[in-house]
Amino acid sequence: MAQDLSEKELLKMEVEQLKKEVKNTRVPISKSGKDIKDYVEAQAGNDPLLKGVPEDKNPFREKGSCMIS
Repeated sequence: MAQDLSEKELLKMEVEQLKKEVKNTRVPISKSGKDIKDYVEAQAGNDPLLKGVPEDKNPFREKGSCMIS
């Protein structure tokens, strides 16, 4: 799609995107970083990557063993 547009049209699209982005509220990293850290620490108990998945609820566990006789 981008190949079909002229340079002028591409620049116009970029300007429109920048106009949208400039309206976003900015938050200092000193505040947002702390908020993200607090959220991650609060959710750590529910994170299966940190605490694991119980065997009875693990959809990827092996259903049975294979025996060759």
